[in-house]
Amino acid sequence: MVDTTQIREHAEVISADGIHVGTVDRVEGDRIKLTRKDSGAGHEGHHHFIPLDLVTSVDDNRVRLSSNSTDVVGQEEEADRSSIH
Repeated sequence: MVDTTQIREHAEVISADGIHVGTVDRVEGDRIKLTRKDSGAGHEGHHHFIPLDLVTSVDDNRVRLSSNSTDVVGQEEEADRSSIH
């Protein structure tokens, strides 16, 4: 289990295939809240969330995930936990 207290604001979130998938705004409960700028086309102006159970490690200013970028984007949620797709 990863120590989620090590996840810092503005840390880069990287998928298992090395792709930037977001920037940490903060940890909220069992999810990482990503900054608005990483929400993508059609979703501007609000935050997306990814589950903490995808985190495999936290080092320097990076959060590394267990899923590839396509899978991570498919698991992103809105604030109300609904799917973004």
